[in-house]
Amino acid sequence: MTTTADMWFDPKCPFAWITSRWLLEVEKVRDVTVRFRVMSLNVLNDGREGLEEWYAEWLKDTRGPVRVAIAVEQKFGNATLRDFYNAIGRRIHHEKAKIGRDLYVDTLTELGLPTDLADAADSVEHEEALLASHHAGLDPVGADLGTPTIHLPGPDGKPNAFFGPVISPIPRGEAAGRLWDGVVLVTGTPGFYELKRSRSGPLSFD
Repeated sequence: MTTTADMWFDPKCPFAWITSRWLLEVEKVRDVTVRFRVMSLNVLNDGREGLEEWYAEWLKDTRGPVRVAIAVEQKFGNATLRDFYNAIGRRIHHEKAKIGRDLYVDTLTELGLPTDLADAADSVEHEEALLASHHAGLDPVGADLGTPTIHLPGPDGKPNAFFGPVISPIPRGEAAGRLWDGVVLVTGTPGFYELKRSRSGPLSFD
């Protein structure tokens, strides 16, 4: 039976991007289908005090890509959102494209989508849908967590929802499958809450 894994992303988050690439590898070696869903680090951190200065600055341009992403999903569905995330994420994380209207228009043009969807970056037209998607993903996980967030089918119809895994570099092939097997086992264990260790070295998108 195919397992559907829902992963919530913010387009600018490098950790979510790496995890999403791992999940695409998992699709190749396990009976898994991935659906990408929208959350917002800007929404998550709105009103929070004590943010580090560099992070507060980093967050300033994150709302635009999220708004365009949710507009794409609202108008063209989740499968097109997946294509949009793959395309805009490549530009942001591999090509180091500057976040702004040119990025949105270029991405939309590549996918054959209406370029006026770029207007959503400066609009609150889809804000209700954005907040609904954000909270659907993060509320079951708990406070002070962000992206990547993944939901798997859980007992009694409730999602097995968790933050992570945070990984670098991207596991490929059967290594991706083995990590998947372990994540499913660990997060599906009643009473399990956390595994963590400090990261060393730069992030790798390879």
